[in-house]
Amino acid sequence: MLHDAPSSTDAVPVSPEAPRWIVIGGGIAGLATAARLRSAGFAVTLLERHAHLGGKIRTVPSPAGPIDAGPTVLTMRHVFDDLFACLGERIEDHVTLIKQNTVARHFWPDGSNLDLCADHTANIDAIRDFAGEKSAKQFAAFHTRTQALFSAFDAPMMQAAEPHLPTLVKTTLANPSLIPAMAPLSTLRRALRRSFDDPRLAQLFGRYATYVGGSPTHAPALLSLIWQSEAQGVWVVKGGMHKLATALAAQLQSHGVTIHTNAHVAGIATQTGRVTAVALADRRHLPCDGLVYAGDPRALATGALGPDVAHIAPQTVRADRSFSARVHSFAATPSGPELAHHNVFFDTDPVSEFNDLMAGRIPADPTLYLCALDRGQSPNVPQLERFEIISNAPATDGTDPPKDLDAWHQQIMARMARFGMSFSPTPGPNTVTTPQSFAQMFPASQGALYGQTPHGLTASLNRPRARTSIPNLYLAGGGTHPGAGVPMATLSARHAAEAILSDQTSMLRSAQMAMPGGMSTA
Repeated sequence: MLHDAPSSTDAVPVSPEAPRWIVIGGGIAGLATAARLRSAGFAVTLLERHAHLGGKIRTVPSPAGPIDAGPTVLTMRHVFDDLFACLGERIEDHVTLIKQNTVARHFWPDGSNLDLCADHTANIDAIRDFAGEKSAKQFAAFHTRTQALFSAFDAPMMQAAEPHLPTLVKTTLANPSLIPAMAPLSTLRRALRRSFDDPRLAQLFGRYATYVGGSPTHAPALLSLIWQSEAQGVWVVKGGMHKLATALAAQLQSHGVTIHTNAHVAGIATQTGRVTAVALADRRHLPCDGLVYAGDPRALATGALGPDVAHIAPQTVRADRSFSARVHSFAATPSGPELAHHNVFFDTDPVSEFNDLMAGRIPADPTLYLCALDRGQSPNVPQLERFEIISNAPATDGTDPPKDLDAWHQQIMARMARFGMSFSPTPGPNTVTTPQSFAQMFPASQGALYGQTPHGLTASLNRPRARTSIPNLYLAGGGTHPGAGVPMATLSARHAAEAILSDQTSMLRSAQMAMPGGMSTA
C-alpha cells in the first residue's frame, strides 16, 4: 500500500501532457531532482521506502525533540540557494540559516584546543597562539594552495556533469603551480606532514578525508581542498537539518509533485531498452516515461532492483566501499569544556584509527566528532540539549547487531570523560546507530555512508555519472558524481536534471529532422 505524504490544497496543476517521471529515493538528491524536473514542467512522482523523507538526513526522537542522526550543517550554501531558486523560491523564506563564527572546536588529549573560524585572519591569529608563528605561516600557505585547488577544479570537476581526465589534465597544465599543490604522487597524510611541522595541525586537516568516507593515509593529497568548503562558510539550520528536507518536501507538494512514502520498490521494468515502469512490493506497477534512481547505485548493480537494470553501475560492485559510522543520538545535560556546534575530540595516535579502519576493524582509539545541536543557534541553550557523536567505522556485509556494542559504548563514554566531558543522563547503547543499521536502511550499501571509497588519485572519476546505458534511466545521489555529502548529492541532482533536459532536446531535434519536410540537415 502506498502512503502519500500530505498534499497541498493549492498545488500547482500538472499538465496531462507532461512527461511522467519517477524519482526513486527521498533523500536530498531525490528531493532536489524532483524539484528540478518539476520546474522544467515534468509530472513527477517521488517514491521513498521509509516513512520519512530526507534519507541520511534523519532524526531520532528524544525528550528534547527530534535529534539529527546524520548531517548536521550546510556548506556551499550557493548550491541550496540555486535549488530553491529553480522553484521560484528563496531558501531563507522556508528555513532559518545561521552562519557559524566558529567552524569547529578541536580538542587534543594533551589539553590543547583550537577553534577554526569563518574569518581567515582570525584563523591565522588562532593558529599563531596555538602553535607559533611558523605554524601560522604554514597554515596561510596551506589555505592559499587549497583555495587555488578548489577554484581550479570546481568548474571542470564538481560543476561538470561529465568530468574527463583530459580536461582535468589540461586545467592543470594551464596552471603549472597546481601540480605541487596537488601533490599527485602523495597521500593526504604525507602531504600534510610536509605542510605542517606541528603534528596536531596535520592531524586536524587530515580529518577532512573522513568527510567523504576515506582515510588520510590512503586518500589523495588533492582532497586537502575539502577544507575550502568549510572555509567559505558553515551554516546551521535552525531546528536541525531535517527542517531543510521538510521545507523542500513542502515546496515539492505545493508545486504539484506527488510524494509516496512507505513505497518499497521491488523492481524496475524495461522494454526495448527503455524503462517503462516501476514495480512496487505490493505488486502494483507505476508506468513512467523516465526514471531517476537516487539511491545507492550499488543496489542496481547487485540486482536488488531486478535483472533489467543489473548491468548499470558495475563499478560499484568492484570498488571498495567508503567508511561507515557508529552514531550516538541522545538528549542530556552536559558537563565539561565549553562546546561549539561542531567539536572534534582527537585520538592520541593519528594513524592507529585508520589502520584499524583499513583492516575492517572498529578503531580501538577513535577520534570523536560531537555535534551540540542546540549550540550556535541562539544564546539561550536549553538545559536538556541534543547531541550527536560520530565515530568512524568500516562498512559491513552483515545486518546482525554487533556483539561488541555494550563494551564499545562504555569505551566511548570513558573516552569523553578523559576530556572532562560527561552527560546526564548518560546515554546508553540503545542510542547508537551502527553500520549494520545503515545497511538495513539503505539497501545494497553495505552500510557505507559515502558510496565508493575516495582512495586513489582517480577515484572521483570512477563514480557513476548521471547518464546510464539505458536512455531514460539516470542516477543521482551521494553514490554518484560528484560525490558524497549534502552539497555534492544536491549537485548530482542538477547534473541529472540537466542531462535529462539536454537529452530530451536532442531526441526532439532528431525526431523533427526525421519527419518529412522537417528540419534541414544542411
